[in-house]
Amino acid sequence: MRNTLQYILKKLLFMIPMVLVITFLIYGGLELTPGDAISHMIPPDQLANVDPSQLEALRQAYGLNDPFLLRYLRWLWELLHGNFGYSITSGVPIKDILLQLFPATLELSLAALVISTVLGSILGILSALKKGSIGDNALTVLGMIGVSIPQFFFGMLCILVFALDWAILPIGGRMAPGESGIWAHFKYLILPASVLGISLTAGVMRYSRSSMLDTMNKDYIKTARAKGLPEWAVVWKHGFRTALLPVVTTILNLVHGFRVALTPVVVLIGFRLPTLIGGSVVIETIFQWPGIGNAFKTAVTGQNYPLVMMIALFSVLAVLVASFLVDILTAILDPRVKLE
Repeated sequence: MRNTLQYILKKLLFMIPMVLVITFLIYGGLELTPGDAISHMIPPDQLANVDPSQLEALRQAYGLNDPFLLRYLRWLWELLHGNFGYSITSGVPIKDILLQLFPATLELSLAALVISTVLGSILGILSALKKGSIGDNALTVLGMIGVSIPQFFFGMLCILVFALDWAILPIGGRMAPGESGIWAHFKYLILPASVLGISLTAGVMRYSRSSMLDTMNKDYIKTARAKGLPEWAVVWKHGFRTALLPVVTTILNLVHGFRVALTPVVVLIGFRLPTLIGGSVVIETIFQWPGIGNAFKTAVTGQNYPLVMMIALFSVLAVLVASFLVDILTAILDPRVKLE
């Protein structure tokens, strides 16, 4: 127990310098971009007519003229005191913006996670059962294509086909004014969640395929065949359930075995979080999904430093916490992993 607490404390302390370094690099990257938030707040046709002294007064009021390091330390100090700041462009508290946008991003990410997990697991296991066949090769090629196609291109292609040509799904948004009901909301979720989920399916498919191939070579699978069990029973009762590690308890009948087998699933889901976060920025922008990713893109183009930094910090913490939980759960679930 003492080793576990020391291990957790060590991991938590190690996250602090990582957060500082990453946020400092992001803040420095914003500093290198041309212009500032004031130049984006005023339309270009009006900017030429504004008195330079007024622009300078605005920059002074927002602290944009202060040295880079001073602005970063001021932001960090306010953050440590629970002050998330205000959006430069709208004046709305950033805390309220994040609370308003987070449910939409969470909904999209969870839907994509379910789609990629279910579809990737099924296709990967079917590919393993038909190893070397035309179907296996076809799925492998499709997986490579899925990894290679950029999300923005795939998203625009789906909009062109399903929203414009066939007109069976809306182009974007989360809900049209005046609409209500589950289907009215669900139809807006289908395209962005499917595009994001399918883009993640290839990785899950490769993982489940290799897991199924490894399972079918185990000794207990050979023993099941030697006992004269039908091939469908060997595959679906023993191989399939073992390859889908979360339900492996009915196969192993040992708590120790279940914990070891569950570890790869924890790792797989935990380390797909960065892909979900990065992908949501692209997908939310294309489909005008009102989430954190879309707000992040708008804040970056408008050089809304406080909002960019808080969304970046939120994303960094999400990835670091996911990595932290993966390490802890891996050590707890798998006795072979030492906590020293």
